Amino acid sequence: MRLIVIGSSPAWPNAGGAHSGYVVESEGKRLLLDCGPGVLGRLREAEAWPSLDAIAITHFHLDHWGDLVPWVWGSFYRRGHDDLRPELWVYRGGRLFLEELGSRLGFPDMFERTFTVKEYDGGEAFSTAAGLEVLPLRLPHYRLETYGFRVTNGRATLAYTGDTGPSDRIADLARDVDLFVCEATLETGEADGEPRGHLSAEEALDAYAASGARRLLLTHRPSELDAPDGVDLAYDGMELDV
Repeated sequence: MRLIVIGSSPAWPNAGGAHSGYVVESEGKRLLLDCGPGVLGRLREAEAWPSLDAIAITHFHLDHWGDLVPWVWGSFYRRGHDDLRPELWVYRGGRLFLEELGSRLGFPDMFERTFTVKEYDGGEAFSTAAGLEVLPLRLPHYRLETYGFRVTNGRATLAYTGDTGPSDRIADLARDVDLFVCEATLETGEADGEPRGHLSAEEALDAYAASGARRLLLTHRPSELDAPDGVDLAYDGMELDV
């Protein structure tokens, strides 16, 4: 299994950077975790149009899903209606959210015409067209419904927090995984809202220590903040074997 970081910026883009987007490759198939602004353009640097098998969205803050909108327009007007549609996994109720948004942006079924929309339930693993199993676990992120993902091909496992505030559930998400991709947006927790929605690097390290994960990759971190010494920090274009 291989991880390719397409975009790693926090809620505001680092200079020249894309928002959240991470491709997991296994046996020639590809799953995209989140699809924030800038991700579609980055994917198109490698191929004329992304040939992904599935996309899974952690939550509906714009920096984690916003490029699904230009994906729709590109599918309609660049390639036509008969192309293979990737699965799009959203949490239970997400299909209605997309339908309501479509009513405002174009037409209610614009996302259904472009993707094969499927819904997941927290705590229940689902199998994707990319041949990967994903376990979504609910994490705290202000008052928004948000999930972290535990992804496996049966031989290797990675955990991806999406966005989260401090919680014991983060360690459960990453328990004994081969790679833990953890957000670290803040310099200190004092800079956060109430209820909490993000982690500092120190809090991410605490969750990593509690999880027993084999390797940590910090992400969603502003370029103004350094990573702790000896800790890997994600950057756009980074590739890792899991």
